[in-house]
Amino acid sequence: MPNPLPVRDIFVEANGLRHHLVARGTPGSPVVMMIHGLAGQAHAFDGIANHLAASFHVYCLDVRGRGESAWGPANGYGIDTYVADLEAVREALGLHRFSLVGTSMGGLISMNYAPRFGEHVEKVVLNDAGPEVDPEGLKRILTYVSTAPEMFADMKAVIRYYKEHYAPMVEHLADDQIAEFARFNVRKSDSGVYVWKMDPAVRAAAAPAASMDQWEALKAITCPVLILRGSLSDVLSAPIAQRMLEALPNGRLVEVPGVGHAPVLTEPAAVKALNEFLAS
Repeated sequence: MPNPLPVRDIFVEANGLRHHLVARGTPGSPVVMMIHGLAGQAHAFDGIANHLAASFHVYCLDVRGRGESAWGPANGYGIDTYVADLEAVREALGLHRFSLVGTSMGGLISMNYAPRFGEHVEKVVLNDAGPEVDPEGLKRILTYVSTAPEMFADMKAVIRYYKEHYAPMVEHLADDQIAEFARFNVRKSDSGVYVWKMDPAVRAAAAPAASMDQWEALKAITCPVLILRGSLSDVLSAPIAQRMLEALPNGRLVEVPGVGHAPVLTEPAAVKALNEFLAS
């Protein structure tokens, strides 16, 4: 998707850490905050953010320990901390209300933020995320997250890794799109190899459990909620997605055909659903 508006890198001090966001669109437009998954970073949303920036002021957040955001204490990479970070980032940016778009872990952050700070939330999009995770999908994710190599000889090796381990997310994308998706997740080290732009503690430590019961958190969201589910997802099952829809006072459910966990949101069905939901 073409990018019609300038892209800005923004850094704010929030909740004791320096946080990085990628911003697009015109200040004063309705605000959309996009939050990535467990091993992702802000540029995972580049394609859809470029599209949405024509109508919205879009921020894509690097969650602590990822991308250009600072690393935090090793025992602090949990949902409650991420929720506190998001509220502090909102305050630092001077935003009153925004819509949240969260992929996977970002969906869980959104799902736990909205009940606590509902006065600031216009709408919520949960992208292949819910109160329960299919055990097979969880096992797959934990395996590739915990066993990822520490370094890569070149970008070709990085791209091979993503094609092998992120197939449900990227196998429907062209090679150049996969390369663009992968390149922001690594940096070239002083020794010339590529290493992750992520705190190793994110992979090594068990994440602290959220303080809220996750079904109760979902049910407590009063604003409109869009659930997006990859039709081939092994993380958000079809029965759980349907239960989520029934539990919400104002929910919609859209399946993105032919995609596993998680849609990158540039799929035609995802773009259409986001356009209609965010504009309504």
